[in-house]
Amino acid sequence: MNKKERFYATIERKPVDRPASWLGLPVKEAYPALYKHFGVTNYNELKEKIGDDIYPIEVPFNKPPLNHIACAFDFAKEISSNEERTLTAPGFFENFTDPARLEEFNWPNPAEHLDFEACKKAVDDAPQEYALMGVMWSAHFQDACAAFGMENAMMSMYLAPEMFEAVIDRITKFYLEANEIFYKAAGDKLDAVLIGNDWGSQTGLMLSPDFLHQFVFKGTKQLIDQAHSYGYKVIHHSCGSIDKIIPDLIDLGADAIHPIQALAAGMSAKELQEKYTGKTSFCGGVDAQELLVNGTPEQVSQKVMELKELFPTGLIISPSHEAILTDIPPANVEAIFKNL
Repeated sequence: MNKKERFYATIERKPVDRPASWLGLPVKEAYPALYKHFGVTNYNELKEKIGDDIYPIEVPFNKPPLNHIACAFDFAKEISSNEERTLTAPGFFENFTDPARLEEFNWPNPAEHLDFEACKKAVDDAPQEYALMGVMWSAHFQDACAAFGMENAMMSMYLAPEMFEAVIDRITKFYLEANEIFYKAAGDKLDAVLIGNDWGSQTGLMLSPDFLHQFVFKGTKQLIDQAHSYGYKVIHHSCGSIDKIIPDLIDLGADAIHPIQALAAGMSAKELQEKYTGKTSFCGGVDAQELLVNGTPEQVSQKVMELKELFPTGLIISPSHEAILTDIPPANVEAIFKNL
């Protein structure tokens, strides 16, 4: 099977020559050690060397200083030295309760930050033999938390539900418009998209399933349906223990659930296989909290063999977090792929 065939067969739970696999998204600081270990000089050579199946394409979002679509909103009341967004700092809507004040925020216009030709080039320049996956994120819930500050966002669901709903719906509108630009540029060359929000902690959900149904899943469904309208598979991300809402993600139309945070409550590969074989697919499973950091290559290889036995198909084998950090030895990264 070629890479695309293997990806589609895995995600559709059909027989495969081997399960599809994905490196994930190494942080920039991790690349020098990876390049040195694998004897390569660039990202494409690294991908070829490990032999995985998915090529992620970052959306070319042009909004300084971060130029990343996951950092599109300037909600923080105070400028932070942090190079990434924060969810917990006081946000623009911290004390707002009246939805009529929604437009007081300077909402970004996706068309001003996403160029059709740049999007098309990003897809055209990717190696076409891979399953091409747009990294959309479209994290409408996490951005809503940033809009208020997380603690205030949670309280707003109780005390000012119409205000919270207005904000999260407006954020969803932004992502639907931004994604539309990228999808039209990508056309049928794109195979899948990665979208999602972090809803889980190590031990359970951060908010009740009822609140997810009330405030969040409407937007999730719109984002999934939009991607499906272009024929793309949807890999839906959430870190943490989300076993209680996996049936909801299935109902919402997610084609695969990422990343199977292996040490979170209820998220072991064995538990998920027992509950959901034939019902949905997964991506992840190789523990990035303990095993990849502190284990040996032999232990990582053994885990991959266990995953293959549990999921001969229906699991894209990948680290249980999308980011490969600098504390993961490259030899352990190699061990994920050499026994596939």
